[in-house]
Order: sequence, then C-alpha cells, then structure tokens
Amino acid sequence: CSPVNQTEHEKCMASNGTYAGEPWDVIILSLTLSFLAVLTTAMNCLVITAIIVTRKLHHPANYLICSLAVTDLLVAVLVMPFSIVYIVMNTWVMGEVMCNIWLIVDITCCTCSILHLAAIAVDRYRAITDAVEYSRKRTSLWAAIMISVVWLLSIVVSLPPMLLRRQEENTCIIKHDNIGSALYSTFGAFYIPLILILILYYKIYRAAKTLYNRRASCLNKPEMNGHMLPKCSDREPTSPDTLSPPEKSVSEPSTEGDRVRITAKSPESRSRRERSVRRRRISSTRERKAATTLGLILGAFVICWLPFFIHEVIVTICESCSLSPEMTNFLTWLGYLNSLINPLIYTIFNEDFKRAFQKLIKCTYYAPFYKM
Repeated sequence: CSPVNQTEHEKCMASNGTYAGEPWDVIILSLTLSFLAVLTTAMNCLVITAIIVTRKLHHPANYLICSLAVTDLLVAVLVMPFSIVYIVMNTWVMGEVMCNIWLIVDITCCTCSILHLAAIAVDRYRAITDAVEYSRKRTSLWAAIMISVVWLLSIVVSLPPMLLRRQEENTCIIKHDNIGSALYSTFGAFYIPLILILILYYKIYRAAKTLYNRRASCLNKPEMNGHMLPKCSDREPTSPDTLSPPEKSVSEPSTEGDRVRITAKSPESRSRRERSVRRRRISSTRERKAATTLGLILGAFVICWLPFFIHEVIVTICESCSLSPEMTNFLTWLGYLNSLINPLIYTIFNEDFKRAFQKLIKCTYYAPFYKM
C-alpha cells in the first residue's frame, strides 16, 4: 500500500485495520468510551452490592432492579469493551466466532435491559392499582418468574436476527435483508415495550394522583368541637348538621363557659387549618416528584434508544439513507448509555438506596460483616 497523499494514507490505514483519524482523536475517543464503560460498571456494581448487603432492600420489587443492574453490568463488561476496540480499529480483528458471540450478547443484553424496564413498569402498575391483592402475589418467586420470562423473551427476540445474519469480511454488524426481519427485531426489542411503558406509566401517574388526592381528602376530615367526623368520601355529605353528634350550636354560645370554651378552641381550629394546608402542599409536592421521576424514566429511555431503532428501520427500508459510521457508532453508544442512566434513575429517588450507597461508600458495612 503506497499512498500518495494524506487522504490516500488514511484510506490505506483504514484498510489495514487502523482508525482513519488523527492520533489525538483516537486517544480522546477511546478514553471517553472507556470512562463510560468503567462508570457503567461501577454504578451497576454499587446497586447490586447495595441490594445484597442491605436487608431493608430485600424486596421483590428491588429484585427486578437488581436483575436490571446485572443486565446493564453485562452490557458494560461484555459489550462495551469489544465495541471500543471495533470503533478504534475501524475493522473487526477478533474472528468470526468471537463476532457471533459478541453480537448475540449485545442484542440479548440490550433487549433484556429494555424488557426489564417494561417488567418494572408492570410491577409498579400492579402495586399501585391492586395493592392488597398484588401484595400477596408479590413474592420472591414471583420476581424470579418475571425475571425468567424477561430473559426468555429477550432470547426469542434476539435469535432470529442472528440466524438470518449475512456475514461480511472484516465487519461485525447485523444487516437486515428484508423489512420483516427488521420489524420483528425492532418491534420486539423496543417499540412494543415502549408502547407498554408509556401506557403503564401514564396509568401509574393517574392512579398516584388520585391516591394522593384521596389521602389529602381523608386527612382533611372536618371536625366539630374536637370530634372527628366519620366519613371522608367525596360522595358522603359533609355538612355538620348531618354528621356531627347533637351538640349545642357553636355559633351562638349561651353561657360564659361556652364562650370561654370556644375562644380556647379557636387557636386549635387555626392549627387544624394550617395542618390541612401543609398536607395539601405535601400532596402537591409528592405529585410533582412522581411526575418528575416518571418524566426522567421515560425521557432517558426514549432519548437513548429511539434514535437507534428509528435508524434501524429507515436503513432497512432505504439502503441509500444510511448514516456515516461515526453517526451509527454514536447512536449505538447512546443506547449503551441507558445502562449507565438506569441505576441512577431507578435508585436516586429512593431514600433506602441513598442510605445504602452512603454506607457502602463510607465502608460502614465492613464492621457488621466482621462481627458476623
């Protein structure tokens, strides 16, 4: 290979398996991607360890989060490093067998991560809309069944694209030869879970909003002369005449003693009104927090994965519409980035997880383990 200019030199280097770019670009790119891989590994290890060593986190709902963290850890350890080498070398140098293994792990783990988000949405929806009945079913065995189903579905979605893959020399990618294969893999791995997640989280938000309002309504039961009224339903009458026990009218006290008693109760009445206002504010704050959490979950998921799967469908339909390798790599790593964001979003709003993380970082778990 005897290049006559810089452009020809870069083409020659690319054909020989070296990244066709400036050396500093290669270094910065590889360091950035390696940092993201290490950070993803660390965050998911932190979540897994916190759930294992913290007894308070031993709950079926958290087992789903732990399984999600394991899946994202596999992405960080088994998928990202090979992708970094592939991007930097600009060619696949590890053989066809290793390529097949990497692709099946990549597709299965990424699909499994997405399906875990759908399983967590189903779990949260059942927990908030059918709390009493679902609490009986929500056992460790139930969590294990859900996790097994998620992995089984991931394999079912991932295998056909691998079996229909067209192998090409020095490349390690999956190209869909027909629209049917592309729709099967993209809808199974992303679009169907996305629709399910959007519907469920919308219903979760509506149910949570109704629950907060109902609690605020029940907490604000009217009182009369220190007696709590027995009903809090919106359908029930709230007039003091129909609900309060028969007492002397408080509007027109007849004796001095009555006047003193009512005067003494006035500050208490104001205090009750203040508590009522405070409870409404707390309910409103919880509503906003729930909306923020759901917004972050959905936003991160859609931003990370939607561009990649839109690109997959468009490229299959229109071969001339393919993006540059750099943009394709960017969209792929944007999807991988969801494995870093998941452990942050699904734990950062939970006080038990926060305390567990603080103890792990301060190494305060060593002492109890030593005593045991």
